[in-house]
Amino acid sequence: MDFNIGYALSGGFIKGFAHLGIMQALLEHDIKPDVISGVSAGSLAGVFYADGNEPYKVLDFFSGHKFQDLTKLVIPKVGLFELGEFQDFLRSNLKAQKLEELKTPLIVTATDLDHGKSVQFRKGSIPERIAASCCMPILFAPVKINGVHYVDGGLFMNLPASVIRKQCEKVVAINVSPLNMEQYKMNIIGIALRSYHLMFRANSFKEMEYCDLLIEPGNLSKYSNRELEKAEEIFNHGYETANHLITELLEEKGKIWK
Repeated sequence: MDFNIGYALSGGFIKGFAHLGIMQALLEHDIKPDVISGVSAGSLAGVFYADGNEPYKVLDFFSGHKFQDLTKLVIPKVGLFELGEFQDFLRSNLKAQKLEELKTPLIVTATDLDHGKSVQFRKGSIPERIAASCCMPILFAPVKINGVHYVDGGLFMNLPASVIRKQCEKVVAINVSPLNMEQYKMNIIGIALRSYHLMFRANSFKEMEYCDLLIEPGNLSKYSNRELEKAEEIFNHGYETANHLITELLEEKGKIWK
């Protein structure tokens, strides 16, 4: 199946709320996705839109929640937290329960930890597959689906543009994890996150070649991954970034596509 416009949404943990702001701005400029390719936080933002919600309305689902509401601290055998509560949250708040039931097609990228490869889910139970795509190693215990352990899709592909390139006339890539040179915390979580960010950034470069419009909001590194209460602020930052870029491109080039 061929599509006109596709969105490729990167991972980025709490920065994923910027996806929603950027998507809101794109929709207001009549740049609507016919298919969405998401990884980690991008798959989470994508699934709520694909389920029929306007981006700004998705904030309501997270309002009043804290990080600890969606995770469970465990004795760290395979991860510091488990994502069972997160899956329950998705089951409770999504109308569709399988990927093939979504109003807009969504392709979810995760990493098959057992066989060392990137996988794309196009059908099946949503909560497990979104959790698998968001499952950052060390921080979260791997998610088991049909006997296979899955972790964060960003390990191999943190900006999944190539997944939809051949199907789409235009691809909008939104990368909410541009690498910053700021200081990081010298502890086990800080070092792990910094290492992942370097890995994610490196494997995103080649994916950028597949897009017709790239949007990268900066200044998001100041937000802690546990600051769910800052969701609206992060959303607004993404919204303003996209509007500014679109206006700038139209004024300078008369078009937004490269």
